[in-house]
Amino acid sequence: SSGINAEWPLRPGDLAQLPVPQLNQLRAQFEEEEQMLTQSLAQLKGVQSRFIESQESVLKLSKKETGKDILVPLTSSMYVPGQLANTDKVLIDIGTGYHVKMTIDEAKGYFTRITEYITKKMEVVQKNLIEKEKSTDCDSALIPLL
Repeated sequence: SSGINAEWPLRPGDLAQLPVPQLNQLRAQFEEEEQMLTQSLAQLKGVQSRFIESQESVLKLSKKETGKDILVPLTSSMYVPGQLANTDKVLIDIGTGYHVKMTIDEAKGYFTRITEYITKKMEVVQKNLIEKEKSTDCDSALIPLL
């Protein structure tokens, strides 16, 4: 147990009543949580970028013709030549190894929904990060740098 059993949100007056060792511990906790939120936000941005890229690929695919020559990725750095056999349906990786066959319109809708969902999650994490930064700033103002 850390000895800090504070109810949130703490007011600056509450922090002023805590002994310096507990304030230092609290600051370390804030900084750790802030770092975790920053990492979560970066991960969400990466996922969002991949879905946006996939959506753009679906849009490009819908404009191509059956039989057109393409490069098919086998790994992130190895491709083999191929031809489009069907531009009406695509196979979408929906996570944890599951793939779903969708029409182009269904895939567009899926990527729009998932991108909006991730954007909302990013907004929540960003809001929490701002609150943590405020808490850390308030805590740091009370503790002289050693």
